[in-house]
Amino acid sequence: MHIAILGCRGFPSTYGGFETLVRQLVPFLAREGHEVTIYCRDPGLSFKWNSSRLGQVRQVHTPGLDKKVFSTLSFGATATLDLLFRDIDAALVLNVANGYFLPLLTHHVPRVVVNVDGIEWERDKWSAFGKKAFRRGAELTAKHANDIIVDSRAVGRIWNDSFGRDGTFIPYGADLVFNRPLHRIRSLGLTQESYGLVVARLAPENNIDLILDSIELLPDLRFVVVGSANFDNPITSRLRHLTNNRSNFMWLGHIDDQELLNDLWFHAKVYVHGHSVGGTNPALLQALGCGTPTLALDTEFNREVLELESMLFPHDAKRLAQLLAERFRIGPCAIDFRSIVQQRYRWSQCCASYATILTSESPGG
Repeated sequence: MHIAILGCRGFPSTYGGFETLVRQLVPFLAREGHEVTIYCRDPGLSFKWNSSRLGQVRQVHTPGLDKKVFSTLSFGATATLDLLFRDIDAALVLNVANGYFLPLLTHHVPRVVVNVDGIEWERDKWSAFGKKAFRRGAELTAKHANDIIVDSRAVGRIWNDSFGRDGTFIPYGADLVFNRPLHRIRSLGLTQESYGLVVARLAPENNIDLILDSIELLPDLRFVVVGSANFDNPITSRLRHLTNNRSNFMWLGHIDDQELLNDLWFHAKVYVHGHSVGGTNPALLQALGCGTPTLALDTEFNREVLELESMLFPHDAKRLAQLLAERFRIGPCAIDFRSIVQQRYRWSQCCASYATILTSESPGG
């Protein structure tokens, strides 16, 4: 089959959840014998299309406006336009903003499946216009997609309640990591289990300010923050201030190197996860796959993954500071964090489930 994927930033890419998924899924589909066309964003190619091949994978770069909400819509529009001139058997669409293009896609492509991700219209980073745009995109997705994929059962309940549409539950996966070298974290001035770690996009719904409030209550403890924002963000000035004025605080910005990220997770004393409106978050699963002791904001999405009260914190900086201080005081954690991934979040099962739904002859919904 010829399968197209549109809606992510590119392949291979390391930026976010969709990119983590396609980094695993595209090679899997190619190994299964499918031809894969994946649409990529490249602002540097703003007035022309560009296509290249990597084995059975075709990377097609289409133009768009790299301007917040218009980014997804514009790149989605040009990817859809290109796809209409190709012979495609099935399309995987990422992000409900691309729901506006589904009437065209479903007319041209025999099977169109949409990964709806989190609840985009509730993200604080979007303006009122952006939230309305995503909400309307979700409505169109519910109406026109042959099947929708939800990465958490909580997201599935929201889609059923809001749009009367059932989704196929396929959670993301993570690798199991049992050993990592120390030389890269030592080059950053870090030692094993000496620091707390935050890995997140600098978006309001990831509650970086809340986490920083708690960190500022713990002046004697070392913390490392990994993450950046696509656009100007007031959190960056606070991170710079902490980095410049506190010797045991380090902001590393965005890290492309997945091996270094695994090193940071594996050797951290605790990982703090503040994401609030997504579904099953890949960063959370990656931390668990590394066996990293984890504290996550108490949301229905994070609770679904972790299930243990001791791993959740309320939206309260003082309480989070108390939990972090306790985590630094105690010795090795008795919880087997990897078992969560081992039992419920494996990439092999995730990719196999995507292949099944994309190659199914009967539409869902």
